[in-house]
Amino acid sequence: MKAMDRRTFFETTARGAAAATLFHIVPRHVLGGTAFAAPHEKLNIAGIGVGGMGAGNLRHLQSENIVALCDVDTEYAAKTFQEYPNAQVYTDYRVMLEREKDLDAVVIATPDHTHAVIAMAAMRAGKHVYCQKPLTHTVHESRRLAAFAKETGVCTQMGIQGHSGRDARQVCEWIAAGAIGKVHEVITWCSLSYYPWGHAYWSSPLGARPEEAPPVPDTLDWDLWLGPAPYRPYHPTYHPLTWRSWWDFGCGMMGDRGAHTLDPVVWALNLGAPETVEANSTNLNPETHPIATIVRYQFPARGDMPPVTLSWYDGLEPPRHPDVENPRDLGDGEGGALFVGENGLLTCGTYGNSPRLLPKAKMDAFTPPPETIERVSGSHEMDWVRGCKSGTPAGADFTYSGPLTETALLGNIAKRFPRTILRWDAETMTFKDNPDATAFINPPYREGWSL
Repeated sequence: MKAMDRRTFFETTARGAAAATLFHIVPRHVLGGTAFAAPHEKLNIAGIGVGGMGAGNLRHLQSENIVALCDVDTEYAAKTFQEYPNAQVYTDYRVMLEREKDLDAVVIATPDHTHAVIAMAAMRAGKHVYCQKPLTHTVHESRRLAAFAKETGVCTQMGIQGHSGRDARQVCEWIAAGAIGKVHEVITWCSLSYYPWGHAYWSSPLGARPEEAPPVPDTLDWDLWLGPAPYRPYHPTYHPLTWRSWWDFGCGMMGDRGAHTLDPVVWALNLGAPETVEANSTNLNPETHPIATIVRYQFPARGDMPPVTLSWYDGLEPPRHPDVENPRDLGDGEGGALFVGENGLLTCGTYGNSPRLLPKAKMDAFTPPPETIERVSGSHEMDWVRGCKSGTPAGADFTYSGPLTETALLGNIAKRFPRTILRWDAETMTFKDNPDATAFINPPYREGWSL
């Protein structure tokens, strides 16, 4: 059969004997909605923010058509541009969305503070969206994206690749099968730190903005890079590699590794919104994320699951649990999770990887339960492609990853109010009796930007 135009596809229906009927799809830019591609068709995909992690995402999508690339820094993204010589190149994602009428889907891998505005614009244009973690920079943005994704029906996916792995599914199955009994506590951590932050290499004091004001490179659109963030002069300490350590641009280690490590915890324990969150931090200042932090959440009972205390450590390792024989048995060397149940312990790595029961003798005697969660064939990115073509949700769609991101970002707010118990009201999106903390739920955008 000859290749068909992208605006038509075959749909097979059963009427006694199988029969094929030819339909014409009205382009989505005419309908204002989402038309799903037939399974055999290739998606037309654009990458937005392709100099770093976005380049890696696109390599997992080379079975599809990479038709457009967008980056505010043409020098940083030059290598990726060269890998796809037939793709149209843009600096402004808004121009790209307007011009690329046959675009099906976008991959977003920009700094955290621009995720929401780009993802929302793409969904409004009827595009499927893959967005790197953390989904958003603020709690309000996460709530809005999750709701709008559900309303539009586009296929979405947050870039937490462990969610599509076999190991994270095993964690859920083992917990559900009662391998360690009912879980009442989980300890999570990442021992890495951003210290010394990028600005530590310059003359400004730690925790302060750079004093130098170098010229903006000709290859960088600094205003677009800032997006909705408050204006500040360009400095190479922000872009391209150290933006995540700055409050205005990144979500810190909790948004970085925490988005991965909290995933199997939220998934396995069916955690909803926490009741309270509190934190303590080192070197607290209004510009950069702390060097080290401890965050503690309290979650209510869920059905027959008991209340859970969830702790997060970044920049340091947690104290040794009294039932752990050897701390080296925990996590994966950089981070992980420890589930504390009434009948034992379960640990896994940063991405839910290498789950095992403790002590070792318990693992040696353990017979894993039957697989009850469908396994993903291929990469996390291709699970999203499957969803785009089938009309069924991807594993970490925004209705799941939005609340997951909210949990992480509530911890970031708690860092700003050390040794203070913040009581969260998820329905009103406020902290009870703490308007100062509530102000960080939806901080204002720079003039000219909106969600």
